[in-house]
Amino acid sequence: KKSGLITYMRTDSLNLSEEATKKALQQIESKQGKKYIQGIRKYSSKSKGAQEAHEAIRPTIVELAPDEVDKFLDSDLAKLYRLIYNRFMASQTSNAIFHTTTIFVKGEQGARFKIQGRTLEFDGFYLFSKLENRDRIVPDFKVGDRLILQHVQKLQKWTEPPHRYSEAGLVKKLESLGIGRPSTYAPTISTLVDRRYISIEKKQITPTEIAFTVTEILEKHFPNIVDKSFTAKMEETLDSIAEGKEDWQKVLLDFYFPFIQQIEKGKKEIKSLKSATPVGRECPECGSELVKRKGRYGEFIGCSSYPKCRYMENIDGTPIKRKEVKLSDEKCPICGSPLAIKEGKNGEFLACSSFPKCRYTRPKNPKYLDEVNCPKCGKRVIEYTHTKKPYYRCEEYPKCRFSSRSKPKGET
Repeated sequence: KKSGLITYMRTDSLNLSEEATKKALQQIESKQGKKYIQGIRKYSSKSKGAQEAHEAIRPTIVELAPDEVDKFLDSDLAKLYRLIYNRFMASQTSNAIFHTTTIFVKGEQGARFKIQGRTLEFDGFYLFSKLENRDRIVPDFKVGDRLILQHVQKLQKWTEPPHRYSEAGLVKKLESLGIGRPSTYAPTISTLVDRRYISIEKKQITPTEIAFTVTEILEKHFPNIVDKSFTAKMEETLDSIAEGKEDWQKVLLDFYFPFIQQIEKGKKEIKSLKSATPVGRECPECGSELVKRKGRYGEFIGCSSYPKCRYMENIDGTPIKRKEVKLSDEKCPICGSPLAIKEGKNGEFLACSSFPKCRYTRPKNPKYLDEVNCPKCGKRVIEYTHTKKPYYRCEEYPKCRFSSRSKPKGET
């Protein structure tokens, strides 16, 4: 028998059904005792764009504890279920109680110091989550006690620029501005990475040069569209349409015609970034004129006869060495062109020689799953293991869009 273990997951609603909360309270009382419950607890979202048409994400069967389902799930899914279950149960458990001590110390020259400590008296909802540094005990001082100064540490600090956003930090910022929906945050960041507007290293998001260029152009020619309040207002308008408070045709007409006028004006005023500036030298390979161009990774110098001649230099004049394309004996399963052997950060891989018309790629020595086929098209599935966690793709990706972090079960 198959059954979903959690409720609808594409929501950030905090609403919980009365039936679910009552069952949670019964579970807590029967296993932990009455002291761990204090009636049904309700929560509300502070996010402007919260999707609250559904319940909060919770276990569908409250009685089904993580230990009972671990054996039926792979490691990642088991951890995720445990997280959802524990957060749901914690949300209905009584508060933790701490005993807090605050001590003020006065120095002879008037300096004041503060010492704080706490001990956990009752764990409450921490029963379902880890609590680090539970106790921070301070000595049992009495008023008037004289203390001996043992050590002084002097620190010099400078003003630092704001930290770069992490993915989680960016999502939090978007939520605070009322931009986007839970289902759009991940695809938005993924698109920015795919188009190389940003790179993510050590959990920090860094904009690329092309991102600054595109942003500068958009802010100059489409200020009202890229204004952060535009998307938030549009989200509110769409909600009003869904609630029947706005006429969708009128909303479209009010937006469409002014926007088209901006597009037409932009076509005339925005200069092409593909323009080439002569540098006053000849190409050493074919004799054509060398020109300065802007590419995805910044400026470079190239032959004006491209693509017939592919000679290129760095902006300082040093030649860019081109790697000779090695062709394998295999054909692209999508377009039939020869597959080229290329070098990536994880070693050699095969890519269609017709790139960018065809974007097929796969490992040079793919690891196919023997026991299952692609649940979408029936072709073989390749396991990719060069990341921390393996993922799975159809052998004809991107023609077939199947891609998953979880090992497919072979069911469509």
